[in-house]
Amino acid sequence: MIDDFAKDNLHGRLRREREALLWKLDGLSEYDARRPLTSSGTNLLGLVKHVACVEARYFGEVFDRPSPGPLPRWQDHDGSDLWASEDETRDQIIEFCRRTWKHSDATINELPLDAPGHVPWWPEPYLHTNLFAVMVHVLGECMRHAGHADILREGLDGRTGLRAEHAKEVDEEARAAYRAKIEQAARSAASIEP
Repeated sequence: MIDDFAKDNLHGRLRREREALLWKLDGLSEYDARRPLTSSGTNLLGLVKHVACVEARYFGEVFDRPSPGPLPRWQDHDGSDLWASEDETRDQIIEFCRRTWKHSDATINELPLDAPGHVPWWPEPYLHTNLFAVMVHVLGECMRHAGHADILREGLDGRTGLRAEHAKEVDEEARAAYRAKIEQAARSAASIEP
């Protein structure tokens, strides 16, 4: 019974985080969805593509359930899953993402939490694992990158939140006052620093 509860809870959270990450692309121009927003090149469409590739590997290869789309060998990883080339459309990446979700969901639904998996890119003694550990790992990866996407999207147009139904118009005046309050607290703390 606890296994069903844990699996349903983790799976439900993964589904919510996936949607939140994908929602960060809504309403953006092609340029803003793709452009590097940090010095390391992090970009919104690349985060979506990367998380889909992570899921495809972990809920595919790890459990000997091939991915629904072609992936380069993990040994050949070159960072190309972190950005979209000019030949890749947003729609193609989103479609890959949704196919991957369907495949991942089938793996999660069909296997018990203690189903054995093998992660060849993890070091010993961790490369032999199970569905529970992989679900926790992938959920952590998705949440981490959804957090990155939150910050990147806020920097682009001020939009924040987890889902469209919770989005509010940005009150620039209130936001500036709140930021000024935090800035003042930081300056005050710095002035009394020993």
